[in-house]
Amino acid sequence: MSSFRDIVGYFSKYRAIAFLSIAASSLFEIIDLIVPYCVGQILNVLSNQPLDLPLTALIALVQNIGNFPESKWLSLGVLLGIVFVVTVVRSPIQPWIGVWYHWAIALEARKDHFSQVVAKILTLPLGYYDENNPGRIAGRIARGIENHTWTYPEVAGQLIPKLGRILGIFVMILLIEPPIAIAFLISFVLILGYSLKHLSLIIKKEELLEKHQENTESRTSEIITNIKTVKSFATEAQEYRRQQQRFNREFKYVNYRIHKGYVNLITWSRTVIQTCVFLVLLFTLVSTVQGNITLGHFITTLTISSMAYAELEPISQLAEIFARRYASMKRLHDFMQLESGADAASLTIENIKDNPYKFTGKLEFQDLSFGYDRDRLILKDINLLIQPYQTVALVGRSGSGKSTLVKLLFRYFEPQQGAIKIDGANINTLDTARYRRRLAIVHQDVDIFNGTVWDNLTYGNPNAEREKVLQACRIARVDEFIHELPNGYLTVVGERGVRLSGGQKQRLGIARALVVDPDILIFDEATSSLDYESERSIQLAMKSILGTRTTLIIAHRLSTIREADLIVVLDGGKIIETGSHEELLNQGGIYQRLHSLQETGEIFN
Repeated sequence: MSSFRDIVGYFSKYRAIAFLSIAASSLFEIIDLIVPYCVGQILNVLSNQPLDLPLTALIALVQNIGNFPESKWLSLGVLLGIVFVVTVVRSPIQPWIGVWYHWAIALEARKDHFSQVVAKILTLPLGYYDENNPGRIAGRIARGIENHTWTYPEVAGQLIPKLGRILGIFVMILLIEPPIAIAFLISFVLILGYSLKHLSLIIKKEELLEKHQENTESRTSEIITNIKTVKSFATEAQEYRRQQQRFNREFKYVNYRIHKGYVNLITWSRTVIQTCVFLVLLFTLVSTVQGNITLGHFITTLTISSMAYAELEPISQLAEIFARRYASMKRLHDFMQLESGADAASLTIENIKDNPYKFTGKLEFQDLSFGYDRDRLILKDINLLIQPYQTVALVGRSGSGKSTLVKLLFRYFEPQQGAIKIDGANINTLDTARYRRRLAIVHQDVDIFNGTVWDNLTYGNPNAEREKVLQACRIARVDEFIHELPNGYLTVVGERGVRLSGGQKQRLGIARALVVDPDILIFDEATSSLDYESERSIQLAMKSILGTRTTLIIAHRLSTIREADLIVVLDGGKIIETGSHEELLNQGGIYQRLHSLQETGEIFN
C-alpha cells in the first residue's frame, strides 16, 4: 500500500530545482511584507514619530553617499525607493523563478510518469487484466497523474510560500509586540491543527468515493465496448437506470458526507479567523493608546496580521483541494507498486533486435502441471514431444486445458511442476521478449489496432520488406479482399477493426503472424466463430502453411485438423489420446465420439 511519502516522492527526481523554486517563491511572499512595513514607517514620518533604527541607519547612509540635506522628503524617498524595488522591479522576475519552474517540474514529471505507467501496463501479469477492465485502469491512471500535475504548482507555488509568509509575519510582529505575536502563533497552530484533523477524516471518505467512481467508469467502459450487445438485447433503459443509480449514490455521498464536511470546516474556520482578527485589532489598539507602539507599528501590525489571517482561507482551500485529490493520487501509487508479472519482457528494443533467437521448433512438455489456483489443477502431468515442422492439433471439450497449454508456452504463467523446452532449452531460462519473437499466434478473436491495414500487418515486424508482407498476404488470402477496401492497404480499419468482417480480421491476423516469420505458429480456434465460406478460406490459408514451421492448432471444429501430423486429445487436464485423424477414429475413443457428434450436426463443448 502506498503512503503520503510516495505521493511526495513523485517529484523526487526534481528535488534540487524544486527546493530552489519553492524557496524563491517563499522569499517573494516574505518580501511582500516590506510594503505594509514601509507604509507604517511613512505614516511615522508624516506624523513626526521616530523611525526604526535599521531604517534610520539606511537613510543616514543614503544621505552621506549623496550628500543630501536631512529632510522628510529624503526619508520618504528612501521608503518609496524600497517599495519600488520590491514591487515594480521584482514583478518581471517572479514569474520566471516561481511560476515557470513550478509548472515545468509538474509537466516534466507528468511525461516521465506516463512513461513509467506504460512500462507498468506492459509488464503486469495477464491475470491482472482478467480482473480489471480497461476503463477502470485508464480512469485510475488518468486521474492520478492529472491530479499530481495540477496539485504540484498549487502546493509548491502557493501553499508552502503562503506558510512561509505567515512565518515571516510572526517574526515581524514578534519584533514589534511579542505578546500579540505569541497569541497570533497559538491561534494559527490551533486553526491549522483542527483543519488538518478534519481533512484527514474527509480523505478516508474520498478514498471510498474513488472506488465508487472507478466502478462507474468501469461499467461505462463496458457499455461502450459491448454497445452492440446492449442494443441487440434492447437493454439501453436497464443500463441507463443502473448508471443513474450509481450517479445518484455518488452525488449523495459527495454532497451529504464530503461536501457538507468541507462547508462545516469552512464555516468554523471563518468564524474563528474573524474573531482572531478582531482580537488583534483590539489588543494592538490598546497597546498604541498606551504608548507602547507607534502609530506606524499599529498600522503595520494590523495590516500584516490581517494578511496572515486572510491567507488561512486560501490555505484551507488548497488543503481541501489536496484532500479531494489525495485518494486518486494514492491509488495511482498503489497501481505502480503492483508486482510485475513473471512473464514481463524487456522494454529495450535494441536488446531484442540485436540478439535474436532462432529455433528449429522442437517442443517438449515434460511432466507439466498447472492451475490458476494451486489447489485446482487445470493441466496434470502433460508429456508431449513435438518435432520440428510438425503440425500438432489439440482438441477436447471446453475447459480441458488446450488454451492454458498455449499460455504456458508463451510464458504468460509459470507451471507449478514440470517444464517446457524448446530445442532442449527450458523456456524459463530464455529472455522473454527474444523468445516470444520466435512465436506467433492467431486467436479466435484477432486483436486489431485502430490504424491502417498495413500498420496491423507489420505490427510484429515494422521493418518488414514490402514483398515479404505481400507474400504473407497471398498465403493468408488477404489479397482476395484488399481491393474491396477504399484505400487498399492504407485503409484505416477503426477501433478493434470494426470496418472488417470476422473472416477478414482472421486472415489479417494470419498474415500478421507470418510477417514475423515465427519458428512456431499457433492457431487458437481460428475458425470457430466464422461462417462456412470464411472458414474455408482460412482452412486453405492454414493448409498452405503446414510443414513450413512447427504449427499448433487448437480447434473445436475437427474438419480443420484432418491433415495434422499428430492430434492430441485432452480431457480433464490430461492427455487421453494421441494419433492421426484416421488412427483416432479407429480407436473408438473420445475423439471418435466428438467426430461423430459434429458429423451429425450436434455441438460439443
